[in-house]
Amino acid sequence: MENLTQEEWVAQLKNDDNAVVLDVRTDAEIAEGIIPNAVHLDIYKGQEFIDALEDLDKSKSYYVYCRSGNRSGQACQIMEELGFENAYNLEGGMLQWTGDVVDFE
Repeated sequence: MENLTQEEWVAQLKNDDNAVVLDVRTDAEIAEGIIPNAVHLDIYKGQEFIDALEDLDKSKSYYVYCRSGNRSGQACQIMEELGFENAYNLEGGMLQWTGDVVDFE
């Protein structure tokens, strides 16, 4: 797991052909908008969250974010324990995000 600043996260994501953006916020939080093309998995769903992670392709790189960076950091640690080698946490989360945001569909 690696904590990245917004600048590092965006730059690395842009150059990563194997990237998946993962939003681990709640349904209420994503109603305010998400980063384009993000996959939503609510970390508060417990075992359901773990099961959903297990279904993901471990060979991909995951760029994970939440509201502030705390839950996404926890998600990255869980992913590491499950065998994911490339999980990147967005420091500051959506509170500090200045990039594009779209409505969740």
